[in-house]
Amino acid sequence: MQSEYQHLIDLSDYPVEWWNSLIELGVKIKENPQEYAHECDGKIMATLFYEPSTRTQMSFQTAMLRLGGRIIGFDNPANSSVSKGETIKDTTKIVSSYADILVIRHPVAGAAKAASLTADCPVINAGDGGHLHPTQTLTDLLTLKIEKKTLSGLTIGMCGDLINGRTVHSLCKALSMFNGNKFIFISTPELRMPAYIKDIIKANGSTYEEVNTLEEAIGGLDVLYMTRIQQERFASREEYLAQKNTYVLDRKKMLLAKKDMIVLHPLPRVDEITVEVDDDKRAMYFTQAKYGVFARMALILTILSEKKGSETLKGKLYSGVKCSNPRCITNHEEYLPKSFRFSGDETLLECEYCDERKLI
Repeated sequence: MQSEYQHLIDLSDYPVEWWNSLIELGVKIKENPQEYAHECDGKIMATLFYEPSTRTQMSFQTAMLRLGGRIIGFDNPANSSVSKGETIKDTTKIVSSYADILVIRHPVAGAAKAASLTADCPVINAGDGGHLHPTQTLTDLLTLKIEKKTLSGLTIGMCGDLINGRTVHSLCKALSMFNGNKFIFISTPELRMPAYIKDIIKANGSTYEEVNTLEEAIGGLDVLYMTRIQQERFASREEYLAQKNTYVLDRKKMLLAKKDMIVLHPLPRVDEITVEVDDDKRAMYFTQAKYGVFARMALILTILSEKKGSETLKGKLYSGVKCSNPRCITNHEEYLPKSFRFSGDETLLECEYCDERKLI
């Protein structure tokens, strides 16, 4: 299916050259933001946030306001027609007719892809469940470019909830496209990185290791990416409590790290980084959040300037096949076309909305 608009659902839909161009624009905006203060005069951005957000929502709103644009939307679906049972299709179809660009965050995987199928303006994925978070990845890439001066040859540790962490999924996919990067996954067996992400890393020529403790990995890292254990993704509070406080970065562990290692975190944090670490010059998570505005300003300008539309569904439609992921949007809004691509062989289908694999 072809859309007349250019969307950002997954960074993997674009070549690395596109990412680099956007990151370079982000650096220019950081250096001279006033030069871009009227680039979006007369433009309207709609933000549809179906789940709570502070940084991402405010970062997008700030980005559009600093470009001279205006904003509409909601940050609580209970205050919209969603509470009456309105589908994503109907909500985005209506709201996109009021706006020049639409930003959506949703707790269900594949929701942004679903919105892009019928929206009448460009759609940006601001996080879809535990699946992807491409604009956080752009923020992370911009932060690494500014603070580490490179996106290649890095050893990146990712710690915490790796199975539900959409930020680490997106970042792994992106950084594996750059030469010489190595990943160290630090998690419990229950929270390990999904197989499809590890397959992408290998296919792109990068390497990874899986370890159980932060202490055994931190000394060799150039970047430590901490994540919170996401209570909202667990089936029960008991399951959450069994994982909570497994990994805590404190001053003692920071003594084991390189002097030029940097610590990133998509925020919010709960208790996985102690407050005492904030005073360490290697703690970059608040600066990272600030850079997010520049990354999103660059993204808005880039998407609005695109003259060519996006191909929204590239796989094969299977009317009688259901995605095996209960958290996939196609199992919540059944009118959606069921699109799958082959993964590895002709007996393994991959859902185009949530990347879940299914044997046939």
